[in-house]
Parts: sequence; structure tokens; C-alpha cells
Amino acid sequence: MPTSMNEKSFEDLLVAHLVEQNGYEAGTSKDYAPEYGFDPTRLEAFLRSTQPDTVEKSRIFASDAGRRKFLERVNDELSKRGVVDVLRNGVKHLSNTFDLYAPLPSALSERGEALYRQNRFSVIRQLHYARANATLSLDVALFINGLPVITLELKNRYTNQETADAIAQYRSRDARELILAPKRCAVHFAADEESVYMCTKLCGRDSWFLPFNKGVDGGAGNPINPHGLKTAYLWEDVLRKESLSDILEHYAQVIVEKDDATSRKHCRIIWPRWHQLEVVRRLLRQTSQEAVGRRFLIQHSAGSGKSNSITWLAYQLVELIRDGRLLFDSILLVTDRVNLDKQLRNNLRAFTHSDHIVGAATTSGELRRHLENGKKIIITTIHKFSFILSDVGGELSDKCFAVIIDEAHSSQSGKMSANANRVLSGSPDTSDTSDTSDGEDEINSLIERYMAGRRMASNANFYAFTATPKNKTLETFGEPFSRPDGETGHRPFHVYSMKQAIEEGFILDVLRSYTTYSSYYLIRKKVADDPEFERTQAIRKLHRFVESRPETVEQKARVMVEHFHQSVAHRIGGRARCMICTIGIERAIDYYHAINRLLGERESPYKAIVAFSGEFDYHGAKLDEARLNGFASAMIEKTFRQDPYRFLIVADKFQTGYDEPLLHTMYVDKPLHGLQTVQTLSRLNRTCSGKEDTFVLDFVNDYDEVEESFQPFYKSTILSRETDPNKLNDLLATIEGYRIYTPQEVEHFNTLFWGKGKAGRKALEPLLDTMAARFLALDDESRVECKSAIKSFIRSYEFLSTLLPEGSLEWEKKETVLALLIHKLPKLGMDDLTRGLLEAIDFDRYRLVKNEERNIHLQNADTEIEPVPTSTFVGIAEPDMQHLSEIERKFNEAFGSIDWRDEQLARKQTDQIIEQTVQSDTLRNAMLYGDADTANQECDETVRNLMVDMMDTNTELMSTYFKRGDFSELLNNMVREKAWEMINPEYDEADLKQRLSEEFRKDFADFCDGVHFVEFGEVLSIFFGIVNAETIPDLQGLRTILRRTLNCLYRAQHRDEDFRTWYAELVSRFEAFLKKIYWLREGVKMPPCDNGREPALLDAVKHFPRVAELYTTRNPKYERFRGYYRNVYQWRNNENHAAAEIPADLLPTALHAAVALYLYTSMVSANELKDIT
Repeated sequence: MPTSMNEKSFEDLLVAHLVEQNGYEAGTSKDYAPEYGFDPTRLEAFLRSTQPDTVEKSRIFASDAGRRKFLERVNDELSKRGVVDVLRNGVKHLSNTFDLYAPLPSALSERGEALYRQNRFSVIRQLHYARANATLSLDVALFINGLPVITLELKNRYTNQETADAIAQYRSRDARELILAPKRCAVHFAADEESVYMCTKLCGRDSWFLPFNKGVDGGAGNPINPHGLKTAYLWEDVLRKESLSDILEHYAQVIVEKDDATSRKHCRIIWPRWHQLEVVRRLLRQTSQEAVGRRFLIQHSAGSGKSNSITWLAYQLVELIRDGRLLFDSILLVTDRVNLDKQLRNNLRAFTHSDHIVGAATTSGELRRHLENGKKIIITTIHKFSFILSDVGGELSDKCFAVIIDEAHSSQSGKMSANANRVLSGSPDTSDTSDTSDGEDEINSLIERYMAGRRMASNANFYAFTATPKNKTLETFGEPFSRPDGETGHRPFHVYSMKQAIEEGFILDVLRSYTTYSSYYLIRKKVADDPEFERTQAIRKLHRFVESRPETVEQKARVMVEHFHQSVAHRIGGRARCMICTIGIERAIDYYHAINRLLGERESPYKAIVAFSGEFDYHGAKLDEARLNGFASAMIEKTFRQDPYRFLIVADKFQTGYDEPLLHTMYVDKPLHGLQTVQTLSRLNRTCSGKEDTFVLDFVNDYDEVEESFQPFYKSTILSRETDPNKLNDLLATIEGYRIYTPQEVEHFNTLFWGKGKAGRKALEPLLDTMAARFLALDDESRVECKSAIKSFIRSYEFLSTLLPEGSLEWEKKETVLALLIHKLPKLGMDDLTRGLLEAIDFDRYRLVKNEERNIHLQNADTEIEPVPTSTFVGIAEPDMQHLSEIERKFNEAFGSIDWRDEQLARKQTDQIIEQTVQSDTLRNAMLYGDADTANQECDETVRNLMVDMMDTNTELMSTYFKRGDFSELLNNMVREKAWEMINPEYDEADLKQRLSEEFRKDFADFCDGVHFVEFGEVLSIFFGIVNAETIPDLQGLRTILRRTLNCLYRAQHRDEDFRTWYAELVSRFEAFLKKIYWLREGVKMPPCDNGREPALLDAVKHFPRVAELYTTRNPKYERFRGYYRNVYQWRNNENHAAAEIPADLLPTALHAAVALYLYTSMVSANELKDIT
């Protein structure tokens, strides 16, 4: 018999593995009692075998009435507490407590092992679960001691069904049935051989299914499994007895949360996603196998559920045992800001099984008290962390710690980590040296102990989580590996990429609808003379000046308000919010007043909130958030979620760590760079019900800059090589070349500093002043180079000293001197050479121009980044002094475009040029049927000829075109872009689908009901799947022809002759379309006719009975398509392969008929071609 590839064989495979390889009992549907929602026979068997005395004493099974009351009690507890809690904590019935599950045994516990083996894991196929309808069944259900923990619906792509069909099946089920009710099962899986999805709470059409896939190539899906199905990990790994027990005991959770606004409680049912389960298990396995002192970097994107992963890790690190004792005395959870601190604390407390495990430390006293009282998980922020620990000092040297760092990219400055390492490792507090001798050996010994404390603490493991690892983070926590070039790179221990999070739908792609605006300004010199200013400083100051003008803010604010009302307010069910990111507090307040004024003018129901830190002097008035908003700063986040507040205007606030799913659109009016770009724009990516997209309107940054900032964090981020410690020697050589100190002074300084109990500050100050005086005697360039080297040395040494296996007394002593000397050195920089500039100019005009909306596409590749730079000096630029008139000209050239005498006329004439250009038949033919270079040359020539025709009128537009090469190039490019867009636009299948849907949905309304034929949306997907599919060489050209023809027909301007050409293409290619479907359906080429010739239209149609019968059908339902087919048939027959001449007024109808026939053929072939989509 051939191998069966149907759904039953999929069930056979899964169940056989669970029963034969995993020791599950094979149950039957009769074992399940729908009135209780579980298998009472196996529950009774477990209780009798594990708790016989309690069963006997309680007499719960001694009579039918007693048995019924006990089973009803279990049923009630399952509904009230959920199956996870019932398994963990048992059930109280009358005066007895019954354990309904035996947990995984601790190491070396024979009794625990024996008890665990008493658990009855069972699997039932085709479980008839419904109380009223005995025909309804679930494909597979898993039970532990009779209690249901998991259900599965399995689908099989070989029979044209997939995971999406399983999800639809779950959503159609009645969630009031006990096994489907909330909490009664831990999780419900929908799976086929390609993918797995999970849902923890079924609620009809609103049931939320999440991917439970491994990921492949940094994206969604599952990798090829050389030993079986791609989804075999589900039953071979996750559903193994020990694995399932581990999840139920340590991961699955029901959390009850209270809505502060309504005081209503709701439950959140949690089951780990694949990557969460994998990373926590891998970390625990590595930790238990290796010595303490290990570092791990986990690169998990926003949307990865990082808080849950950290919580699961923390709780299980607490329980790790080695040699009969706990591996860690405490778990220190370090966050980078108060909001995250609160967020994690709430998460930890929601998961906790004991009120005495978790504590927060904001002072050293709290930390000491938590340690003494046995608090196992202690939360703090990175800014408090090292200072709190420093008070505890050497008390920690005999303890072991696990330090979990959330948002590690911002938590690891060299000095901060060195302080923390020093205290965790129990190194001495060098602040008290009152009994230290000033002898050289004693001083050196003290410094060496201090240096040893800088290095990563050997009595602590570090687990660093971040979505955006910087080079310093990678080098500190990443996994080292050898590269082919001999260098040592560093990479994350585990990755859940931004790419995978987007593809799996956990976050939105904030780069999909990105629009930039260009600003143009004109300034005028208003003084008679022509003073000189430094050019670079002047351009920068002028730019700041024009950007801060009320006209500029007003125009941008107007764009924001109009865009929000027209394109945003109705999103997310009318709840969408927006954020305006500004360059500073003054600009934020400017926008706050402008936005609120414009909202008032249009009688909008919405209001704005402004957010910034501290108090600000705004035009002589002291203002803060509370005074402007009318409520306390602490209320901003909560208030912003409530109407009428829709605009949040921020100045360096809420741009990291702020997760508001209702935030839909961002208006950016500040420069963004690197990691800051990713963090700021990612405020939009959180998902919620009804949120399908985001918008970004950027008034400052360009597309390439944004793409460059996001790319390193799209997949895995890898450090190309380690920082070279020899750079420290190079920096010292640069510093010492300026002779600002002597070796003897360095030694003397350290003797005084480390022995400060005897010498004190009075002895140190003269030494530092002497060194500073030598620095001031240097020339300007030498000062800059010397100070840059000092700063680089301090920064690099603070970082490298935490990583190097051995320290250097010389480096440490010189860093001691330089770290204090740097505060004595003056700030360096070019003098302000623009005094009086703003008084010498007038602001003339501002113009804001919208550029195209663009989807920014990131490369599907890991990114290598370079290590921390150790030197930044590039020399001093000589002042470039220029006359104000020249600065005015260059500023206006750069930012002002052209100073038109009559700008409105120039715009009108430009529009006329575009309109006349696209009417050129030569250009249209070139763009439709020629190559791009020829078409562009033809377009430029057409524009030039039209400009020549304008010479008689000597227009301003014409003279500018011929006098200024930059403008002629700009206009040529603009006309080209418009011409391509109007004549032969770039192929856009999504837009094409939408247009075809609008035109043909009515034609197919009586057919595409999802029962007789697939829904119309799927017809379009199958049609384009046919068009795009790879096929035999004879038919390969069909893809290009149909895509171009349809794209132009529905998305471009037309002439009558274009209509004729496109109709001819469609009609003459119809039999090729039929042949392609035949090849896709049968896997072979359509056979020739009996006489050996290639099949023509009628021959090809014979292989498609549902199409052929249109010619003769009398069924009124098919009358419209009979007409379409006959139209095509009249102009295409066996002998004539050319379309007949059609009157111009009938061309649109004929084209509609031709395309409709393509779609009809796709519809009737849908069931055989579902895989093509």
C-alpha cells in the first residue's frame, strides 16, 4: 500500500509517538465525561494509587452520591482556578486536601521519582466533547490524571487544509463547552506539518492565536527537519512528559489583573512562546553545567515577551541546586529606568508562588534587609545598583549572585559596571585607608586589589537582555568565537529577531508607511554693509533660527493636525493616538500652543499633552508639565489613554521604554541617529486589537539614514572583533608626548591618593594644578588632541578593565591621575564667530514640501558592527570666514530652492509641462515597450523641446531651466517620475488586487460565498499566484506580459490604442493562461491535439469543463459569464490568433469581459490550486 498522506495519518504519527515513545496511555472518547469536563476514571485511579488512605478515610468513591459530589467539586475548582492551579495545588474537599498531580522530582529523590511515575498521561483521539451535540469532536486531547491540559486541531496541506483552517475551526466552536472554557485547558494548539499556533483563551471569533514556531533564517516559520515533519518538535519535545510537566509547573500561569480605570478584574492565561521556552531552558542548562562567572547576551526584539522570559528565568535560577545547596544566594534584577522597574516588579509579583521571594531595593539598607530576610529576587535600577552595593561591601564575597540586566544596551557604562563588579566580588572598600602605610609595596598591593575588583565578578553570572545590543554590550556579554581572519568576534547567546517579531505579528513594521518632508527657507540680508562670519557656524545658527520661527512651527503643526484628523483619528476603532517628537523643551512648548490653537480653530474634540523634564524658562515664565497640562506629571501616561487627549508632544521623554499600543502615528521634528532612531520609532510598534498599521511623518531625517539605523538590529547583531588593549598604550603615548606630567609625579600622586588618610586633598591639588598649567601652555590644536586622548583613555580603560584577565599597575595609576585632571582642563572648541549674525538678516519665506510615502525595506542579513572606538581626534578645522552676502546665497541655495518672482505661475507652468510631456506618443511607446534608459532620454528631450517652445514668451521658468543646471536636472527628474507614474507605474500587486476587487466583486457575488466557491479575495490570490508561478520555458513570458498589461490597464492613463493593445494581449494569451494552470495542476505540459499541433483556444478549453460549458449553459446564474466567454470566443478561434477591431466605445466592456474570464477560470480551478498561494 502507498504511504497515506491524509489528516488521519498526521494524527496517527503524533499519537503513536506519544504512546510508543513517551508512555502516554491511549484513551477513547468514552473515557471523557462531558458533564464534568474531564476523565473521572483516570482521576480516580491516580487518587487510589497515590493517596489510598485519604481516599478511604474521605469515602469520596464509596457511593454514587459521594463520588458525584467530589467530581462536581473538582469541576467547580477547574472553572474557578483553572487546570494549572488545580494540578499544582490540588483540591480541598470537605476536611481533606487531594493532590491531583505529582510534580517532577528534585535531584536524587527516589520517592519523588516513584511518585511522579504514578501520573497518568493520556491521549484521546477524536474526542466527542459536547454535552448536547455528540457529533462534535476535537482531533486530539491530552490529559494528566484525567484532567485535560491541551487540545489539538490538526490539518493536512496534502488535502488542501492548513493551520488557518484549524484556527477557523476553533473560532467556530462554542467556548462554553467545559473543555474549551477559559482556564479549563492550559492551551489549545492548531497545527499542520508546516506551522503551529497556540491560543490560551478561546472566545469565538476573537480568539487570539499566536505563532508557536521555531523561526527560520531569523524570520517566521520552521526549518526543514531532516528526520521528519517540520512541526515534530511539538510532540517530540514540547509534549514529552517531563517537558510538559516543566511547563505546567514553571511557565503556565493564570494571572488576575485589575483595571485601574474600571476596577474590573480579568484573567490573563499565559503559555510560553517557543523562543521564550527555548532561551530559558538553554540558560538554565548552561548555568547548571558551568562554573559561576559566566556571561550571557540575549538579543530579543520588542514584542518578544521579554518581561515574562526574565520572570521565568529569575524564578528558576532561585531553585538551581549544586552539591546539595542553592547555586545562587540572590537574583539581582537590574533595569535601566523606573517605569521598567515597576513593570517588572508587577510581573514578578503576578507570577510569584510566595509573598516572601521578591523585594525592591532603592537603598543599601533595603538591600541588606532583603538579603538578611531571605528575599531571593531583588529588583533595582542600574543607577542605584552600584551605589547600593558599595555600602554592603565585603559582606558579599562569600555569596553567589545571578544578575539579570534588562535593556543591557543602556546599563553597562564602564564606571558603573566596574563599581558593581567590585562590590559583588567582595573587593575591599578603598575609601577607608586610614591604616594603610604609604610604602610603595603596600600602595601597589592596594591598587592591585582594587583593579582585581574591577573585573567581571567571578562570584556572579550575568544575563543581559536587549533588543539593540551596542558594541560595548556585545564585547561585555556576548559569546566569543574565532573568525577566519584570526580575530575574536562576539555574538548573542540567543536571538529572537525584529524580523521574526514582525513576520509573526507580535510587533508592527514602523517603516512600512514612512513619509518625509523637505523644508525650504529664504532669508534676506538687512544691513547695508557685508560683515564676515564663520561659514559652518553661520549655516548651523541660521538653520536653528529659521526652524524656531513661529511660521515654521505653525506650518508643520498644521500638517500634523490635518493629517491626524484625515488619516489617523479613525484608526484602532477611533482610539488612535499620536506622538510629536521635538528637538527640545522650547520647541515642545511652541508645538503645544500651536497644536491646541489649531485644534480649537477646527472645533476638534481632541487635546494635546506636553511632556518634558523639570522646569523651563519660556519667554520669561517658569513652566513645567503640570502647569501646562493641568494635572500632575505622574498622570501623563494614564491620562493620555483617555479622551479627549490624542497628541503627546515630547522633548526627550517617553522615547524609550514607553509601551502604549494606542500610539499609532509619530511626527518627527528632531534629528535621530543610530540606536536612538530605533528606540524612538519603536514606540509605535506595539500591537492591539484593531491596530493594523502605523504612520511616520518625518520633517528632519531621510529614508537612507533611517534604514541605516535600523539595519543592525533587524536580525542578529555581531561584533566583528574585540577592542585592542594596545590602543591604551597608543593613547598614553599621545598624552605623554605633550609632557603634562612626569613619571615621578604620577607615582607621587598615587602614593598621596591611595594613602590619603595621611596626605589628604591639600597635597593633591598643587600637583593637578601644575599639570593643568602645562596643558594650558599648549597651542590650540595640541590642546584638543591631548584632551581628546585623555578622554578616550579614561573611557576605554574603564570599559576594558572590566574584561581584561590581568590588570596593569601603570594603566591604573595613570587613570587615577587623568580621571581627576580632566576636571581641571578647560572646555575646548572654536569661539563663536557668528556674533551679530541674526541681527543682520530677516526671515523671508518658509515652504514645506511633502515627499513620497515609502516602505523602507531592510536587508535579510545579520549585521557586523565595529568595536568601541578608542580615539576620536580629527584635528581642528580652520575658520572659514565668508561675507554675509555669500552665506545668504549658499543658505538659500541649500534650503531655499529658487526665489521665484511669481511662484504660483511657475508651478502652473510646471504642471502644464508634465501634462504635455505625457501626451507624447513617442514617449508613451518608449515607456510602455522600450527600455528605461531610452524612455528617460526621450522624456528629457520632450521637456527640453517644450522649454524651447517657451522661448518666445521668455518665461521665468524657461530662463531658470536653461541658466541653472541644478534646476533643469531637478525638473527633468520630477517630470520623469510623474510620467512613469502616469504611463507605466511600478508594479504594485496589492493596489492591483484592491482595484480588481472593486471592479469585479459584484460579478462574482453570487458565486464566491465560501461554500460553492472560495471567497473572492482568495480568487484574486489564486489568480496572481498563477500569474507569478514559475513554469516551463514556453509559458514563462506570460508572467511579464500579464503583470505589465494589468498594471497599466488599471493603474495608468490610457489612449484608445493602448486599450486595443492590452485587449489583444489578454485575449491572445488566454489559452497560454489555461496551459499554465494545466501544468500547475497536472505537473505536465498540456498534450497536443490528435493531429499533433499545439492546442488552440477551443482545444485548451476542453480541459476545463466548467469554462467550456459556459458557451452552452442556460442557467441564468451564469448568464453574465456566458456573455463574457462568447465575447472572447468571437474574437478568438482556432484559425485566427488576432483580436478583431472593436469600436472605441465598446473597448472598456470588452476588456472587462476578458479579465473577468481570467478570474472565472481561477475561481473554478481554486480547489486544485490552493497551494499556489
